[in-house]
Amino acid sequence: MALALARVARALARDVAPVARARSIVDGICLASYATSARAVDAIHRVVDAKTSSSSTAPRRTGAIGIKCGMTADWDARGCRHALTVVWLDGVEVVRRTGRDGANGYDAVQIGYGARKAKGVTKAELGHFVRHGSGIKRGLKEFRVSRCGTLTPGTVITAAHFAAGQYVDVGGTTKGKGFQGPMKRWGFAGQPATHGNTKKHRAHGSIGQCQDPGRVFKGKKMAGRMGGRRRTVQSAYVWKVDTERNLLYIKGQIPGGAGTAVTIRDALRKPPKLGEQVPFPTAGDDYERGVFVAPLLGKDPFGNDEPARQRA
Repeated sequence: MALALARVARALARDVAPVARARSIVDGICLASYATSARAVDAIHRVVDAKTSSSSTAPRRTGAIGIKCGMTADWDARGCRHALTVVWLDGVEVVRRTGRDGANGYDAVQIGYGARKAKGVTKAELGHFVRHGSGIKRGLKEFRVSRCGTLTPGTVITAAHFAAGQYVDVGGTTKGKGFQGPMKRWGFAGQPATHGNTKKHRAHGSIGQCQDPGRVFKGKKMAGRMGGRRRTVQSAYVWKVDTERNLLYIKGQIPGGAGTAVTIRDALRKPPKLGEQVPFPTAGDDYERGVFVAPLLGKDPFGNDEPARQRA
């Protein structure tokens, strides 16, 4: 235990303020309450991170849960075709709000989507919805927000929460492919089709070395179960927003098949301007109805943006 705490002190010795803060934290933590030294060090880092990050957090609003409807295409004013994924926001509503002063220690909102019958949920789930005065939802998802980005339970999240032209991160579960070979799973080229090859055309070949090391390294690309994993597509472009039908048209592909639920939140690497480009913390009841298309980006691939003298 003493050795682990000494390592923490040496790691924080680059600055005087973190050292003083770490010493006060170490003095306040009961070391006997932790089974191992590693858990005690983790607790110290959690407290330090909470104190250093709480004052510098940027405003952050909640995300939403949508249902992937499928894919379509649209043409812009230049005549370019864009592949789009249609996402439907079906009954997205705030179910519960968590404050930083509560038991969890952070600000978040729990979002529910869709609707289910009472016979389709357990007693615990039904009690959760009744306790918070919400309808029975098909699924729940918690989103971390800033203190100024919290929403009261019962607030409806519509497609007006997002704006055409912004970037979003879309997460979902990919399609399950079952047990697949290395050629489909990892893109291997396979072995020769002729010249003495027998029943090894799609095999991966050697998987190790000799007696040294005498084992197969962990993470070796081999045949196995493919798909069915949680993946996130970052910085997906919102091409069109239909606030009347609560539809989002996102450029490109997103994880999952048609009918599956996906999470949509503001892009981490390309965040929008809160309060200017997108509403903060969310759109009110008086939002504008209609279909909004994002502005054109980049140069015209057909060269129509160039001056006439250059085209001549």
